[in-house]
Amino acid sequence: VFFSASIVDYTTYRAIRMFLNNRITMSSDDQKEPPTASVQADNTIASDDENNKKQAVLSPLPLEWTKMGGTIDDPSPVDIVRYPWEVMEISPNPEETHLTIVGTAGQKITRMGSNLKDYVSPNLTHLVFRSHLIRTMEGLAGMKNLELLELYDNMIDELQDLDGGEGGLPGAGLKVLDISYNVIRDMTPVSLCPNLTELYIAQNKIKSISGLRHLKNLRKIDLGANRIRVMEEEELSGLENLEELWLGKNKIEKIAGLSKLTKLRRLDVQSNRLTKIENLAAQVDTLEELYLAHNGIDNEGAKCETGLALPFTKLDTLDLSRNRLTDTSPFAHLKSLSELWISGNDIKAFEDVEPIAGLELEGIYLEYNPVDKEFEYRKKLKEMIPSLNQIDANLIGGLAQHGYGSSRSSGGNLVERMRQLQDVVIQKAVPETSEEND
Repeated sequence: VFFSASIVDYTTYRAIRMFLNNRITMSSDDQKEPPTASVQADNTIASDDENNKKQAVLSPLPLEWTKMGGTIDDPSPVDIVRYPWEVMEISPNPEETHLTIVGTAGQKITRMGSNLKDYVSPNLTHLVFRSHLIRTMEGLAGMKNLELLELYDNMIDELQDLDGGEGGLPGAGLKVLDISYNVIRDMTPVSLCPNLTELYIAQNKIKSISGLRHLKNLRKIDLGANRIRVMEEEELSGLENLEELWLGKNKIEKIAGLSKLTKLRRLDVQSNRLTKIENLAAQVDTLEELYLAHNGIDNEGAKCETGLALPFTKLDTLDLSRNRLTDTSPFAHLKSLSELWISGNDIKAFEDVEPIAGLELEGIYLEYNPVDKEFEYRKKLKEMIPSLNQIDANLIGGLAQHGYGSSRSSGGNLVERMRQLQDVVIQKAVPETSEEND
């Protein structure tokens, strides 16, 4: 019985191999000869020990047929050459000053084209190629009127063509450059754009700040979500007109380099590695918004003499959420504050909130602190700080004045809140309409 079963198994195996080879790997000319099996059959009757030593080894099957929706040779979308004028009709009309092509709305551009200038208006001031598959900056030479260049969300790894070569200096006229969400590692070529007022290079792979020291016209810089570790004094000191500096989501351990930025109004260093708030003396009369959430700042670090201990005269919004604060004493003297966001710290009782009772705050975020579990948490906060019109995400007044309460009392249902607000508007409109009819 064993011998008969072995013969049947081998015969079946051989038939399957012949079928597969004929269907997949053999050409029609080769089908006259049977395929060579990978198993060498022994026609002699072997002993049980010899049979046990024999193993059937299958040759690998071709996998081309598993490639769904295309063949192995189909190019990647990135490798397809597609120019802007192939994606959208572009007019060289001198009256056209703006060109915007967004990749999310259709086909994606992979090449800007070295002769892009020949297809666009000679008076082009705004050029936007957003969300495409562009790898190289090119074709900008000769665009002397260009003021805004946006290449947001592409695959560019190097800032190029801003010098323009013999065709002119497009970088010299640029006022706004947005190259965020690319893979740039060196920002030094921005020095070729001396008239920039806004610069966006967020979400790239930049490790150090460079190329900024002579850009005296800059008003706003966004370098968030990079790999920056140091706020370079040499690069930042020349930005005498800078009003907004965004450095969130980097690896910065110390606030520095701001001594000459006497016009700075907004500073964002959240989601870094800070343990202290310091070196803000130059901004004591200008700083309006300070964002330092998601760091490691404790009460001692928040009381540095060159940081929040200073008598800021215009500081309106302070965000220290998700840090290591245990009370509100570092903010007691900040009389200009109207928004204080300190959710996600370790403030445990109302006694720890008492230091800011004298401030005229309009909004406060204290949720995700132990104190928000206290009985009548919102009511006690309102009694402590009567000026509040918002506690966490809940408005005080507005709908509450008409008996609808907060988002918590309405189940947090945004649709229901909108319907309630609509009812309020209608109720107010009815008397007005009646008076007009009278």
